[in-house]
Amino acid sequence: MIDQISDMWIIDAFTEHAFRGNAAGVCLIAKFLSDAEMQKIAALMNLSETAFVIKTGQLAYNLRWFTPETEVNLCGHATLAATHVLVQAGQAKQDDVVRYSTLSGELKATVLVKGIELNLPTLAGETAKPPVALKALGVDIVACETNRDNYLVEVKDYPALLACTPSFKRLAKMDKQGVIVTTASGVPAGFDFASRYFCPGLGINEDPVTGSAHCFLAPYWAKKLGKIKFHAFQASKGKGILDVTLAGERTLIAGTCVTTLKGTMPGAKPAAKPKEIAC
Repeated sequence: MIDQISDMWIIDAFTEHAFRGNAAGVCLIAKFLSDAEMQKIAALMNLSETAFVIKTGQLAYNLRWFTPETEVNLCGHATLAATHVLVQAGQAKQDDVVRYSTLSGELKATVLVKGIELNLPTLAGETAKPPVALKALGVDIVACETNRDNYLVEVKDYPALLACTPSFKRLAKMDKQGVIVTTASGVPAGFDFASRYFCPGLGINEDPVTGSAHCFLAPYWAKKLGKIKFHAFQASKGKGILDVTLAGERTLIAGTCVTTLKGTMPGAKPAAKPKEIAC
């Protein structure tokens, strides 16, 4: 039943400012609800993803992510948000490593002095011929790769990235969950590359900030730029900022979060009000 949820949060991830970055819902629950119930809650939250978190041991949790339309295999910003909530709720502190059991295997999140660093699987791709559906992006494609979940499209420069105005109805016909559009040319000072992410088939036309996309972007730009550490910018309205390190089969992604809303479901027992901690 839904009243098993004790707390529900909305967290802005990959930002230091409220109402920027990418908002994620986080629900702390004693056990998973039915898929249908969790999907209804995610649709009601109407955010890119809502995370459902169950404690299974000391710094150990089960974690699932739902968009307004479906469950997904991996979500970086909602994992960052979930870890932020655990810090706020007093379940994790600086230097702790939180372990999550997920559809993408075990994920780790380390609580830093400021912010959180995620340890996610690297999702490298391979060269692909752009499918017809990607014409809906309305941009000239410099290069294209594909991996398990997404297409990655490189465009010539930052103005081309910003000018990308997809036909979402047409783009939703692609055979992957989404497409990352990226460039390293002419990006804002201090950043190594910029990107945008479109996934209309998941009910999200443009995702504000996408941690999991950087598990694909990191190996792509490592080959192109000859480096493994990146200061990355997601050029959406959310203006996300991510510090990304390619570590072989793992990708480390660090960022900060801000709490924007906390509440309880009807019938749930309110928890004690936590002190806000910078992370």
